[in-house]
Amino acid sequence: MKNLCVRIVLSTGLAAAGTFASANDTNMAVTGSDQDMSGGTVTADTVMAAQNGWLVVHRTDKAMKPGPVVAYAPLKQGENTEVSAILTEPVKAGEMLMLMLHAEEGGMKTGIFEYTLGAKEDGPVKVDGKLVMAVVTAK
Repeated sequence: MKNLCVRIVLSTGLAAAGTFASANDTNMAVTGSDQDMSGGTVTADTVMAAQNGWLVVHRTDKAMKPGPVVAYAPLKQGENTEVSAILTEPVKAGEMLMLMLHAEEGGMKTGIFEYTLGAKEDGPVKVDGKLVMAVVTAK
């Protein structure tokens, strides 16, 4: 099987609603590789975050639209490496997951992941209208 590494790096100078981008942010990124998820976890290789936030794992498919959340893990500001999240349901070989950068803002409590699909609390980070994310496939 091939090992796929997806990296999306976005630069920004503007803050937008639902994000934590600021004029000092230069790179926010998520990288990930296809991996065995039979042990109940998924791991992002690297996440660059402008502020503390969340790595959120959504189900997806070839349409590349974020689906239900199946895992999440906290992130610190700056570079985060080998970020593992515990899956809340089984993921079969061949299924795709979207590893996405989410903010830690707008909710009622700091440090508690409060996002539900479509909500603004702890929502996805977008730069120039694009999600900061990578897609991986379960082996």
